[in-house]
Amino acid sequence: MASTATNFLARTAPAQNEATHASSSVLYRALSIPKPSRMAREDGARYLQAQLELARDLPCDMPDSPDDLQAWVSERVAHVGEQYAAYLSARKDGAPRRYFPTRSHALNFIRAVAPTKLVDGSWLYGTLAYWEDPDFRPLILTYLEELGDGDPAMNHVTLYKKLLAAHDCDDWQDLSDEHFVQGAIQLALGYQTERFLPEVIGYNLGYEQLPLHLLISAYELNELGIDPYYFTLHVTIDNASTGHAHKAAQAVADIAARQDDPAAFYRRVRDGYRLNDLGMSTNAVIAGFDPERALVAVLQDKATVGRNMHSDYCRFAGKTVNEWLDNPEDAGRFLYELERAGWIKRGSDPEESRFWRLINGAGAEMFGVFSPREEQLLRDWITRADGNSHGMTHRAAARVRATREAVNGRTGMRLVGTDHATSNDPTTLITALSPGAHHSAQGLQATRMFSVALRG
Repeated sequence: MASTATNFLARTAPAQNEATHASSSVLYRALSIPKPSRMAREDGARYLQAQLELARDLPCDMPDSPDDLQAWVSERVAHVGEQYAAYLSARKDGAPRRYFPTRSHALNFIRAVAPTKLVDGSWLYGTLAYWEDPDFRPLILTYLEELGDGDPAMNHVTLYKKLLAAHDCDDWQDLSDEHFVQGAIQLALGYQTERFLPEVIGYNLGYEQLPLHLLISAYELNELGIDPYYFTLHVTIDNASTGHAHKAAQAVADIAARQDDPAAFYRRVRDGYRLNDLGMSTNAVIAGFDPERALVAVLQDKATVGRNMHSDYCRFAGKTVNEWLDNPEDAGRFLYELERAGWIKRGSDPEESRFWRLINGAGAEMFGVFSPREEQLLRDWITRADGNSHGMTHRAAARVRATREAVNGRTGMRLVGTDHATSNDPTTLITALSPGAHHSAQGLQATRMFSVALRG
């Protein structure tokens, strides 16, 4: 059994910021493997201390006493519910989508938040060491539920990997460092729980609150034919009655009450809560998407490969295609010249644009040069999609697929692996439940066994 959390402040305190911390993306990669090195874990401690210093002066809306947390959670949920009802009413009256005017905008969002979603729940990994302590049970159960209790169809990381792959969005590794801040914080907390326990449970409290953007994102993704299940799942399991939001508040109150100095412990809980406001927020990711800038970036990337691959038959503004591609910085001007020459007809069906016909469809001369996600971006830019078009929703399409699969005798995803490990001792299984391993076949099996052993 891990050492008790009682008198936590007397036993441990955050180390001083001894060295310049690693970049968020570098630390993220070092901690997201199945067994991070000791050096990586220590880098995580220094990184956390630096992030806490950045967050310390940020506002905090948590109540002054842990005794008021449950009421605070309920009030927040009620407020979000009112805002969502107003959103739905506006949509019913004809308002356009608030977040994702186009499908390409939604796909950009899915890709941009991948570094955070692919380590979902990792901040609670270190609580597994306290599995024999009843006060940690709410936190541990939350972690196991993030892992789907070992069911690959419910494991959050597996779900998000499937979503990324389905929409050609799994090339997220080259995102900016700011995109990795939240994921790096979560991983570092998971591997430094003994040193940063108050901050871990404070961060968990903040992360498990139901945000308005989660409800709206799920609604609009479904409208655009994109599976919203990863997001709707969080709406249900994070509920304030019996879900993760309730468990988070319960854990703060129970563990803080055990301390010799509960007030000092709670101050650090509030510091951990503030960590949620660092890095690139969901709303910032959504608001930061510029379709033309994104399309120019795609063309710049293609230019590095295709600069010498074209004939000299066609010229635009006196330059051959190879000459335009020779300098990737000219991609934006090249796009303008394609439109000026009539090769792209904005505001029309893409099939009316010669450039589109070169890249899309059987027999297209540039077939395969653009990925499906990149083609969607180009399509939306050509048509000037304004967010008012409606195709079949994801749920409607899913009902059609389910009917076809039932006729064809297909079944859904099943559990993988067998539960015949050498030991079902929770302490032995914990390594396989790490953020970088739990979604593997061995990790899923270990999760099922740990869950059974814990629930007795």
